[in-house]
Amino acid sequence: MKLEFEYGTGLMAAELPDSTDVFIPGQTVPDPPCLPQDWDSLYAATLASIRHPYGMKPLRELAAPGKTVVFVIPDIVKGGCQATSHRKVAIRACLDELYAGGVEKKDILLLISNGLHPRATVKEMKSILGEELFGEFYDSGQLTSHDSEDSEHMVDLGCTSRHHAPVLMNKYVFECDIPILIGHTQGNPYGGYSGGYKHCATGITHWRSIASHHVPQVMHRKDFTPVSGHSMMRTLFDEIGMHMEEKMGHPFFCCDAVLDTYSRQIEINSGYAAEMQPKSWITADKRTYVPWAEKKYDIMVFGMPQDFHYGNGMGTNPIQMMQALSAQVIRHKRVMSDRCVILCSTICNGYFHDERWPYLREQYELFQHDYMQTLPDMNRYGEYFATHEEYIRKYRFCNAFHPFHGFSMMSCAHIAEMNTAAIYIVGAQEPGIARSMGLKTRATFEEALADAMKKYTGPNPNILALPQTFKLGAVHLCMKDDDLSNV
Repeated sequence: MKLEFEYGTGLMAAELPDSTDVFIPGQTVPDPPCLPQDWDSLYAATLASIRHPYGMKPLRELAAPGKTVVFVIPDIVKGGCQATSHRKVAIRACLDELYAGGVEKKDILLLISNGLHPRATVKEMKSILGEELFGEFYDSGQLTSHDSEDSEHMVDLGCTSRHHAPVLMNKYVFECDIPILIGHTQGNPYGGYSGGYKHCATGITHWRSIASHHVPQVMHRKDFTPVSGHSMMRTLFDEIGMHMEEKMGHPFFCCDAVLDTYSRQIEINSGYAAEMQPKSWITADKRTYVPWAEKKYDIMVFGMPQDFHYGNGMGTNPIQMMQALSAQVIRHKRVMSDRCVILCSTICNGYFHDERWPYLREQYELFQHDYMQTLPDMNRYGEYFATHEEYIRKYRFCNAFHPFHGFSMMSCAHIAEMNTAAIYIVGAQEPGIARSMGLKTRATFEEALADAMKKYTGPNPNILALPQTFKLGAVHLCMKDDDLSNV
């Protein structure tokens, strides 16, 4: 069969055996039905959720004249930017309830929760919020983006009691009367889902907080791969979020949407995260953990564009490229054989996008020296990079990723190597870059497949093709007979 896979800004064709199985999210196995996608219907569903929250009072009852509010809003990476996206609808519905309860507009702040991701540009803010909300809050100085290195607007809350994770959080959120988390319950290789306590634990904290979980000793545990909601990483997300609530003296008000393949709302849940999060996962599990495979796969085939969720260059920057490979392993490990080989098309042309990741070229070059044999060896440089003044300035003022983000990427990047027999990069324009990361290179899928069968899988491998891997909201593939009662 002939299939096409993502490659650079276009596609690359592959001739694969007719016995190849193909999975496309939302098509091969349909998602649960989404809510009607007109504004009025979504607004009504969101309002109903806000008025009947889990485990706490409705937003209108929490509101009162003089109370201050901070909306914590996911950055551009997740959630969709369509006119009826969850962020746009939920913020408007929450604002209407707050105003009805007596909160004044001057006492509201909209905060983009980018964590160690680039601080949002004006263009991104407009995409996330829409022109109307942007216009209401930007000109008055009531819209900003989290700055984890702004010491005047961070607060140190000590460490969690169980695992001693340091908790440093955004001061605007800590000091307000009503902190509102607008989240997405969407499949994520890091801890199962975005949203809930993951949102605050990663979005409004400092690199030292994130270094308690986005590191090898957490990400290379057996409970991390395949993905689940019971990993140490997820435990730490919840622990950090609950510690914030304890120190604030009140819970976050969460408004989360379960999203489908196209970032459309399937279900809206609101309230206290400790109660809302597990309720939200019931529906999300039906969409995300898909019991489909009838056999384990020896070869997994997909393609990587140059520009996807972390930005332009993700599919060519070698560290980011490795993270993207590993994310597919984390999601789909349940259906991979012990000898599984990955074939992935990527243009791999040497484009690092130094403005967005100003530190990754230096990290990559360090990996080529000093007896660095595996990516986790690089972790010893974490403090050096995370306190590098020029890289921090670029995060704060030049829309770059924070330098510690590279270490979370490298911790993840090693997982593909840990769980595969080999990885072939197909169509690399600078194949030496792929080889320097421990990957094999071939010009075409057909050549890579022939070599993999000769060296690793034998002549009759079970092959899984994953077209549109990075174009659609991903799922976590499972065996048909997997016990999913405790994912």
